[in-house]
Amino acid sequence: MAGRRSNGLFKVGIFGSAIAAVCCFTPVLVIGLSAVGLGILIAYLDYVLLPALIIFIGITIYAMTRRNLEVGHD
Repeated sequence: MAGRRSNGLFKVGIFGSAIAAVCCFTPVLVIGLSAVGLGILIAYLDYVLLPALIIFIGITIYAMTRRNLEVGHD
C-alpha cells in the first residue's frame, strides 16, 4: 500500500513540476490570460508559479527518496 502512495506522489510531483515549468519558461499562460482578458494577472504569475514549481520538485524528491527507502527494505 505504501508503494502505491509513493508512486502516486511521484506522478503528482512529476506532472506538477512539468506543468509549472512549462508555464514558467514559456509564454503559455501569458498568451492564455491575455486572450481571455485577464492580462492584469500576468504581473502576479511569478508569485504563484515559482513557489508551485519548488513545491512540486520537493514532492518529487520526497517520493523518490521514499521509493528508494522502500526498495531497500524489501
